[in-house]
Amino acid sequence: MATQVPFDSALDLLRRLNPKHTATNLHCLLNLVPELTEELLSSVDQPLQVQRCNQTGKDYLLCDYNRDGDSYRSPWSNEFDPPIQDGTLPSDKVRRLEIVANDAFDVYRDLYYEGGVSSVYFWDLNADGFAGVVLLKKSVESTGKSAGSWDSIHVFECNNRSRSSHYKLTSTVILHMANSGESLGEMDLSGNMTRQVEYDLQVDNDDSHIMNIGKLVEDMELKMRNLLQEVYFGKAKDVVGDLRVIPALSDQQKEKSVHAEMIASMNRR
Repeated sequence: MATQVPFDSALDLLRRLNPKHTATNLHCLLNLVPELTEELLSSVDQPLQVQRCNQTGKDYLLCDYNRDGDSYRSPWSNEFDPPIQDGTLPSDKVRRLEIVANDAFDVYRDLYYEGGVSSVYFWDLNADGFAGVVLLKKSVESTGKSAGSWDSIHVFECNNRSRSSHYKLTSTVILHMANSGESLGEMDLSGNMTRQVEYDLQVDNDDSHIMNIGKLVEDMELKMRNLLQEVYFGKAKDVVGDLRVIPALSDQQKEKSVHAEMIASMNRR
């Protein structure tokens, strides 16, 4: 109970700070309360970092689910960097599914994001199931006036049954957009969104899991993307439009002259 109060306070503080600086703020909190390191790292979603696999030369994403101490496991080589002894690895069966899933989501990333980096990590739960995370990241390099990044984190659990499997998917999107210009001024929009769904889907063989997980992730990303565009961006546009109206100077002068003429005509009457 004693450690629960600082933990809740840390989470509450992170929710109130700028989401763009989550990684920096989390690092500062870990320096203040190092005893909460494992709990905070496993509970706080932060923008994904990219690292290159030394064996394959491919990029992969870092998160708490492929971390063991200070080392991270590559989904391409199944090796930790920096190398460690007795690192946690998936079983042979789950590793085979992980390889197929990485190839599948690499195609998904190329079709939907036209670039970026994707990584998939699986791990064993029990004899009747497994769990995993699908990571997707697309960044726009900063040009001095604009920058942006999209991070998707899809964590799922799969519990096998007789002819079907129960899937529980928790998805988080972390979005950051910044732009500046003479007409716009400075705009900085950052935030995150989390949604959760559960489904029972038919499973004919092990490969059916890849198809089911892919469908769940694709549907969830589409829903969250539409929600961001229609609700959050749409609402922000309405608010900004109501608060900041910049008509042309000539239009303002015309309105003033029309107003003055109306006042003068009313006075003559």
